[in-house]
Amino acid sequence: MTISTEIAAPPDHSGLTRFYRDMTAPERRTFWACFAGWALDAMDFMIYPLVIGTIIALWQVDRGAAGFAVTVTLLFSAVGGWLAGYLSDRVGRVRMLQITILWFSAFTLLCAFAQSFTQLIIFRAALGLGFGGEWAAGAVLMGETIRAQYRGRAVGSVQSGWAVGWGAAVLAQAVCFSLLPPETAWRWMFALGALPAVLVFFLRRYVDEPEVSARALEASRDNRPALWEIFAPGVLKTTLLASLLGTGAQGGYYAVTTWLPTFLRTERGLTVVGSTGYLALLIVGSFLGYIAGAWLADRIGRRNLFISFSIAASVLVLAYTQIPISNEAMLFLGIPLGFCASAYFSGMGAFLTELFPTRLRGSGQGFAYNFGRGIGALFPALVGYLSATIPLSTAIAIFAVIAYALLFIAALLLPETRGKILHADA
Repeated sequence: MTISTEIAAPPDHSGLTRFYRDMTAPERRTFWACFAGWALDAMDFMIYPLVIGTIIALWQVDRGAAGFAVTVTLLFSAVGGWLAGYLSDRVGRVRMLQITILWFSAFTLLCAFAQSFTQLIIFRAALGLGFGGEWAAGAVLMGETIRAQYRGRAVGSVQSGWAVGWGAAVLAQAVCFSLLPPETAWRWMFALGALPAVLVFFLRRYVDEPEVSARALEASRDNRPALWEIFAPGVLKTTLLASLLGTGAQGGYYAVTTWLPTFLRTERGLTVVGSTGYLALLIVGSFLGYIAGAWLADRIGRRNLFISFSIAASVLVLAYTQIPISNEAMLFLGIPLGFCASAYFSGMGAFLTELFPTRLRGSGQGFAYNFGRGIGALFPALVGYLSATIPLSTAIAIFAVIAYALLFIAALLLPETRGKILHADA
């Protein structure tokens, strides 16, 4: 089997929504299935950062250990993403998407019944396997289903589902902590995290395997890719640089979002409910950033998107955490912070899909993105431990800027892929 790729599709500079109007019915079904999956994935992941302060108080956990729980989840998500991507090259994208959604839904529900912090860490680690796998299978599914000239906007728009899921988690927090005592409110939030399992019924009925993937699966039936093939000489450089890109993108994001609710409460003096408005504006900015980044990924290219927003995000994080401003000013600064810290993510899925050949796309994309997630997973724990000796705001800023510098460097060294048409020739 030979794999070929070519740059052939001309850039499309039409509006952001043009791609959706031109979609076929199968493309639209895949779009909404992946959007919902990513939103629910985000809701499940963001529940813990929102209740981390309650967990610390109830179980007398120090910040370093509390941050380590996030790190464990992300480390296991790195393994899950690589394995799910690899298996999607062998059994199909849609089937792996179904399996991973069921997996992380089940373990989110188990978190609601944890009787100790150790049990919670174990359940969160297992959840991470499905959390990482869902992105790997869904991103490749979207990248292969959508035509080349609209791929950046479509895949990037699906990425905006993360902000929707984050918003759902914050809404659940406001409702649960308003109606219930903290001792039980956090458990109900995790129980709500089992909802993604319902999406599997839609996937089974309405979403088909992409044609390019189906052809590649059939052609390679007797010659399946090996797990380590993404480290072969012809692919190794791409794998390493893409992994560096993923590390920078996710290290910065998790360093900020994991500890921001705690920062607002401990250093800005806000209550759990009082911080909801700040997080809401941050999420609004995040959603707008995903949408704008989706359009810019096709308009200015993937690399320029990464370079521009790695710089902008660094500036906004420093302003938010280091400049002595009032709570009122900080409230509205959340919109540009959320915008700049999220926009570059919209280019990641399409870019990684286009970097790797069809035979290795699931494995390569799953590894690169989730390796970045695994290394980036160290950042929340490091922020937590460092905050024992310096202000939490300073610890957040240090690790966020380091991560965005890695994103900038990797983007400079990788090729532009906008407009690449994907082929799988037997």
